Amino acid sequence: MEISARHERFDLARPFVISRGSRTHQDVVVATVKLGDRSTNAECTPYARYGESIESVIKQIEDFNEVLAQHPGLSAKSVQQELVPQLPAGAARNAIDCALWRLNAETNFPAPLFDIKQQITTAMTVSIDTPPKMAQQARELCDLGARLLKVKLDDKQIVERVAAVREAAPDCEIILDANEAWEHEPLAELFSSLDVFEIRMIEQPVPAGKDHLLKGCPHPIPLCADESCHTSGDLAGLEGCYEMVNIKLDKTGGLTEAIKLAQQARAQGLEVMVGCMVGTSLAMEAALPVASQAQLVDLDGPVLLKHDRENGLVYQNGFILT
Repeated sequence: MEISARHERFDLARPFVISRGSRTHQDVVVATVKLGDRSTNAECTPYARYGESIESVIKQIEDFNEVLAQHPGLSAKSVQQELVPQLPAGAARNAIDCALWRLNAETNFPAPLFDIKQQITTAMTVSIDTPPKMAQQARELCDLGARLLKVKLDDKQIVERVAAVREAAPDCEIILDANEAWEHEPLAELFSSLDVFEIRMIEQPVPAGKDHLLKGCPHPIPLCADESCHTSGDLAGLEGCYEMVNIKLDKTGGLTEAIKLAQQARAQGLEVMVGCMVGTSLAMEAALPVASQAQLVDLDGPVLLKHDRENGLVYQNGFILT
């Protein structure tokens, strides 16, 4: 077995703005696993917030060949079960794990290994801008059939921006994503002010590591952990702070840990959301097994790109059609 990795870049359809900055393109890494005459690919998105870069992730993937060389003759399934979990959770492990899922499936992935819904409602993203421009984004997405909007926010004009989006999209379900930006906000007051807009959930209002700010804080709107929850090992620290976790394969280090995290989160009474970094259909497809069982899904990465991969997933009227 041999593993290689390469860098690919995709232009965005429009600038993507969150609380940590903006960008006009998305860099991804594609891992290729070869075994005999068979070959499979998987995609990951290195994330600077977690100390990753294109270079560091490619190196992690290619260095895995040294681990493989120490275990000659090990089957692909054994590699996935025994060697891959030794890697740190993150983008590199995600690409290797998902490539091995495809290799071990020996057919179209993710079917028939999983029960995948034929259509999955996915959030469509409204990025940060002025209230009128965010309202325009929301209207455009609604015209395309969006049923669920994910509204990106920072610490400015929070209520005004949400009010503008709600007015523009009166029939859409709305979730808010602060990307850790509300540490210095009067949280209880802010949560109360936002409640009038019938918000389904608020994602990661405070920085990871400062989740204690949410304990005992009244919040009529459910809260979801994103940056604070990477793997199942993080669940214990979320108690009393959140009602939901956002599972992303680039955080969990692949589908294997994502499935485990979803199972353990539900066992602890938490709802499950499945999200993504910006990427192509190759990355989104790998998350479908978990997304099919989730309460909320945000796998609109390909919609944010100017061009997706050939034969990508079909997005229509707010659904992913599988």
